[in-house]
Amino acid sequence: MLDQAEILQLRSLCERTLAENWMEGVRAGDRAPFAYTRPSPKQYPWQWFWDSCFAAIAWRRLEPSRARRELETLLAAQRDDGFIGHTIFWSGPPRDLRRFTYNVLSRNATMTASIQPPALAWAWRIAVGDPSLEPRIARYHEWLAAERDLDGDGLIWIVQPDESGLDASPQFDPIWTGRRHGQLGFVWLVHRNRRLRYDMRRIHQAGGPVCCEVATNVLYGLSRLALGQPSLTPVIVERMYDQDTGLFWPLSDPPPRRRPAMTWAALAPLALPDLPDEIARRLIERYLLEPDNFWTPVPTPSVAVSDPSFSLDDTVVPGIRRYWRGPTWVNAAWLLWLGLVRLGYVTQAAELGRLLVGAVLRSGLHEYYDPYTGRGMGAPRFAWSSLAMELAEPDPAAGSSYL
Repeated sequence: MLDQAEILQLRSLCERTLAENWMEGVRAGDRAPFAYTRPSPKQYPWQWFWDSCFAAIAWRRLEPSRARRELETLLAAQRDDGFIGHTIFWSGPPRDLRRFTYNVLSRNATMTASIQPPALAWAWRIAVGDPSLEPRIARYHEWLAAERDLDGDGLIWIVQPDESGLDASPQFDPIWTGRRHGQLGFVWLVHRNRRLRYDMRRIHQAGGPVCCEVATNVLYGLSRLALGQPSLTPVIVERMYDQDTGLFWPLSDPPPRRRPAMTWAALAPLALPDLPDEIARRLIERYLLEPDNFWTPVPTPSVAVSDPSFSLDDTVVPGIRRYWRGPTWVNAAWLLWLGLVRLGYVTQAAELGRLLVGAVLRSGLHEYYDPYTGRGMGAPRFAWSSLAMELAEPDPAAGSSYL
């Protein structure tokens, strides 16, 4: 168990980092006001969709007014049709090499034309209040249902791996192959999708690939529940759960030629409050708590350590990183921790919190961590790693995923 001194130390670290990363002002072109948390000031200066959702959840413990302003700034970027992009360029669009790989339709775009996991309504529920009272959130969900539900069953599909927020995760290797994130072919993929204006149906008709990714739909499902909409969990189980392995797998069209890697996303439905207990316990006991899979000294790695694709090498070439191929990320660990809490694995939930928070206190708030040593990796001063506060001082609502 964490002692009070450690909890206070963590809270101070998170408050200091979030305050240093806070950015507010008015956009030069249209004088639109903004206020948001930069994920990491040097490497990530703009507003990222799901980063802001996680930052708002952390801000609610420290300065609730900033949690609301963070999410309202996302909504301020909304187009008339309800769409909100993956990245919003409040301080101006990218002018460096990123202009070749960012999902923009023009050099002067104010945001990308791609999505990120739609966690907004869930974050609003946790940090602000009832999202059903905010019509702009409803419009956003109407856009998702109209534009990203390929089969009409409620599940949403992505057109590039980075739309999942999991970028170079090896689960995408057999889906996008040589055009996956971090490969030279990814530049071709971005330019092809720009030409098709990131329209999922046009991309699907052009041969795709398009993917129905598990963690993306878990966060979408949590947001639907936060809005009071019908649960997506039965469809996630019906279409993505594999009885033989006891894991959840992504769907894609065209289908992959081999099974994807076993990543944390295969366990992500643990965050769903209505996941059947039998399925959840199998995920926990066979995979999450198994040292040969996800229960490392600093849990939980983003890829099972038993999977051949697991790697702590996060570089392609100097200056270009491959994300989500092995190290531990705080947001993913927190989502899996929710399942431990809900199902009464009290000792294991506390241990996960102790081990992860220990790494954060030793290394600081980093983008991700070595799952064996706890060494901080990736960008420093990383905002969403302040979600460690959720594990250090559990909210009584965590057992129901805050719903």
